Amino acid sequence: MFDGFYFRRGGGFISLENLLFFARTYPKAFQDLLQKREGDRALWEYPFAVAGVNITFMLIQMLDLEAVKPRTMSGAVFCKLLSENEMAFDILYCITFKLMDQQWLSMHASYMDFNAVMKSTRRQLERELLLEDITRLEDMPSYSLLS
Repeated sequence: MFDGFYFRRGGGFISLENLLFFARTYPKAFQDLLQKREGDRALWEYPFAVAGVNITFMLIQMLDLEAVKPRTMSGAVFCKLLSENEMAFDILYCITFKLMDQQWLSMHASYMDFNAVMKSTRRQLERELLLEDITRLEDMPSYSLLS
């Protein structure tokens, strides 16, 4: 499905592609994140581009995309979503970025809390992917964060 070598060597490039997709496909949501327009913000916020790279790598790990066949339920669900929509990874990236920002705000996080926020985001994303009625990304509760 995905070439593991490409992910390790090209992860930064994939992250850049994800950011560009986000900016082009959901420009308002992207700008809101980039400009930190929503919520009560901390003095030391997360670095935007670095967060994007971390989200890409977290998704690759969580979905087990370096494996020939997914070994996790999240990965198996994602494969089904990907078979329905070839842009599934890009869209899931956008959902995840917005979800991470929402977690950041709800945890009243600062720069030093970044890892805890990422773990919380991953847990929430895994819960949503495993909901029974998820047949497409638009069915995920966090998808509404993009609008």
